[in-house]
Amino acid sequence: MKLRAFILLLISIQSAVLAADYNISQLGKRFDDPWSLAFISEDKFLLAELTGELKVVNYTTGEVEALISNVPEVVYASQGGLADVIIDDAFAFTQQIYMSYSARDADQNNQITLFVARAKLVENALQDVEVIFKAQAPRRIPMHLGAKMVILTDGTLLIASGDGYDYREAAQYLDNHFGKMIRINKDGSVPEDNPFVDDENALPEIFSYGHRNMQGLLVDENGTIWEHEHGPKGGDEINILEPGLNYGWPAICYCVDYSGAQITPFTEKEGMEQPLKYWRPSIAPSGFMLYAGKEFPEWQGDLFLSALASRDVRRVSTDFSENSEEVLFSELKARVRNIYEAPDGKILLLLDGPDGRIMKISK
Repeated sequence: MKLRAFILLLISIQSAVLAADYNISQLGKRFDDPWSLAFISEDKFLLAELTGELKVVNYTTGEVEALISNVPEVVYASQGGLADVIIDDAFAFTQQIYMSYSARDADQNNQITLFVARAKLVENALQDVEVIFKAQAPRRIPMHLGAKMVILTDGTLLIASGDGYDYREAAQYLDNHFGKMIRINKDGSVPEDNPFVDDENALPEIFSYGHRNMQGLLVDENGTIWEHEHGPKGGDEINILEPGLNYGWPAICYCVDYSGAQITPFTEKEGMEQPLKYWRPSIAPSGFMLYAGKEFPEWQGDLFLSALASRDVRRVSTDFSENSEEVLFSELKARVRNIYEAPDGKILLLLDGPDGRIMKISK
């Protein structure tokens, strides 16, 4: 028994060392609702703050080097504002960036909807700013916008357009952009091979439907599209997206409403996709990353989800086995808004709120 106890003690010590085998440091000072970032070089990144400001931040020092001018005007309220910023896959030549944000639309009774604009970044200013997508999903309050973007391997742009919170039933209908994944060309035109282009009862930009509030979106080296979405009190999901498929919300879900009421008695229906993984109760997932860096070779190929309600990061193996999930960085005791891999393989966390911070995870 003494030998067994000693072996168990050694195992627990080894586990503690492995769990603590990283360092956390703060990058720069405080930021105002930091929401997303995109590296434009090895040592600089664009930081989008929900307030509507777009900044150039030095990766080494954390100092704000410039405030980008000519950014589109946003509605900064509730969950709305300047949301996602990504760079073109040929940014070194095009200087093109893409921004998603909430704004009022005169064509939709001056209500708020999701916009996507592209622009050229030239000497700390945006030039040739052009709206390339405007969601037909008007709402009174900017909630559940989705607003995540990714460039697919074929060069098209995929955009998450959330269910608007009060409009969840619309996610099952193809005549609107509530609860839809949108696929467009970089100029805003509709790809000819979109799944509903020949359906006169559907909007041609729709790629998939039946989504809630999609907060994670990435493409792996094989072109597989990974997505996660924020459930209500339960029912957060990880999915692999395929064109034309119905992901079930709100007809099916592993969820409970915020009031505790049952949203639907069904967890599956014919013609609706099952999640690869779900959480109940909700962890409130936000950012999404597939780690490939050299800083933490033991994490290569794993999915990382930043989380708001659980105030941590979840590392999830893509085999989704019983023990495939690990809780990380809970010592920060903070709502983690987003997560990114830096060019050197270190990990950046955006901590939520008007007094937000950026944390660097390294060996």
